[in-house]
Amino acid sequence: MDDDEHDANDHSPLTEALTPDQTNDAHLKTPKSKKRLILIVAVAIVLLGVGMAAYFVTKKSETSSDTATNSTTSDIKTTGSSATVEEVVAKANAFMATLSDGQKQTLLQDYSFSNAQKWSNFPQALVSSQYKRIGLTRGELNDTQLAALDTLIKLVTGSGSGEGYDEITQLLAADDYLAAQGGRMSVDYGRSNYYIAFLGTPSATDTWELQYGGHHFALANTYKNGTLAGATPSFRGVEPYNGSFTQDGVTIAPLDSERDAFKALLSGLSSEQLAAAKLSGSYTDLVAGPQKDWSFPSTSDGVKVSDLSDAQKQLVIAAIETYVNDLDSTDATAIMTKYKNELDNTYVAYSGTTTMTTRGDYIRIDGPSVWIEFSVQNGIVVQGVHPHSVWRDKTSDYGGTKS
Repeated sequence: MDDDEHDANDHSPLTEALTPDQTNDAHLKTPKSKKRLILIVAVAIVLLGVGMAAYFVTKKSETSSDTATNSTTSDIKTTGSSATVEEVVAKANAFMATLSDGQKQTLLQDYSFSNAQKWSNFPQALVSSQYKRIGLTRGELNDTQLAALDTLIKLVTGSGSGEGYDEITQLLAADDYLAAQGGRMSVDYGRSNYYIAFLGTPSATDTWELQYGGHHFALANTYKNGTLAGATPSFRGVEPYNGSFTQDGVTIAPLDSERDAFKALLSGLSSEQLAAAKLSGSYTDLVAGPQKDWSFPSTSDGVKVSDLSDAQKQLVIAAIETYVNDLDSTDATAIMTKYKNELDNTYVAYSGTTTMTTRGDYIRIDGPSVWIEFSVQNGIVVQGVHPHSVWRDKTSDYGGTKS
């Protein structure tokens, strides 16, 4: 076939756009070299189109990949505002600015492990002398000072319903309720007996701890080198329990989200998984409660989270979030990312019933870092039962300080 025959039979995009008559006319009137040039240009246009299509497909794939990667962090549910250490220090200094010189001396304590250990689930009168809380009580503060303190606490905690600052507010109200019931230690119950102490001087570079707590509550944020180095030990308990109650017209149920998350977790397990998660012994209190530091079992018991379905794993994550979300969103996200990365090597175990409402009901989440316990026991002031609950971190309790 010669060149003229090849050109006459070629159906390039350009010639296919013409009618049959136009095609014949074009071949009759167009020189061979010009036809070749048209063919080259047409092929180049087609190749350019293919290249552009491939480029946009690639970019779309890259965008989808980025979205999938980002979703790993975005599906972590946090509920607090972001708080930098500089902002925490500023609010801590603003609180101190409202105090007298004598109050400042009481507030500012040495940063030491022995001082960091001074927290408890008991009212102050029942705490052993070695571990009695230190610092200022809320009862010693005037309205201006209390407002500055609450602003500081609000900054470092979550803002979700029933979590963080809202949970703390309910815990204080619950203790006021116990005081009003005239319990045997009623003089030591109530929010006026909650303590605030700074272990070390608040600093964006040095080590210090914000320690805040009272009966059934402990907050311990340790800051080192401009970061939150540890947010545990963190203790929560409440009495009365098994349903909400009203104090000053406000409904109080600070640990319902934790209880409900544990119930959902256990309800989501199969009978075989529940059998694997069941502990052989009974538990009437916490394993790693106050001053029981690093007393974690050497061997993890229960069902391993790697053996659970994706939906069941989400129930474990949701239970952990009810504790971690007591923190501001920035710190909560960082901690939840660590716990999620360790999730497959985490265990769930329980004792008693799965309702978490009966004396002897107990559940724990035990991971390479995370340790959470929830224990239901007899009431003290009010008839019935009430829970004790603790969140520990095996790697960052007390900011990693052990002595």
